[in-house]
Amino acid sequence: MRTITLNPGALANPLSDLAEKLGDLFSPIILAITTAMATSFKSELMTATHNFSVGGNNFRLALFDGTATMDSTTTTYTGTNEVVGSGYTAGGQLLTNVAPTTSGTTAFTTFNSPLTWTAATFTAAGCQIYNSTNGNRSVGVFSFGSNIPVVSGNFTLSFPTANATAAVLRIQ
Repeated sequence: MRTITLNPGALANPLSDLAEKLGDLFSPIILAITTAMATSFKSELMTATHNFSVGGNNFRLALFDGTATMDSTTTTYTGTNEVVGSGYTAGGQLLTNVAPTTSGTTAFTTFNSPLTWTAATFTAAGCQIYNSTNGNRSVGVFSFGSNIPVVSGNFTLSFPTANATAAVLRIQ
């Protein structure tokens, strides 16, 4: 079984941060996936494109292999270089929204976790969270720091605690 936990950290934009990187179980290698909040997502917040409330938009998490090239300029989900293998379905898993809230001057939300792909055989190097309700618009992409293989086992991804300092999505 492979377990990955999101470990958020500050991004370059002082108004918001998403996870700086995802934890991994192996030494890092150079990958073409750069952890970042999608620049388009930031402006789409101002036009109410994304509704994170319970019963709001549907968000999904898709896994990608080490040949994927994604960063802050990734505006939508596409299946290019998405993981292929047993236990994985194209498009990834549907996320369960947790009601957005605030603490002090920070608004934050996360998704229920963990996500588990069972009886899985594939290798993933990163993931993307996207809004499948509104044109597959990208929220953010995350590098695992290395290729994470799983062979006939469970691949589990956990979100951090939903609070003002650790939630996967925070706006300060």
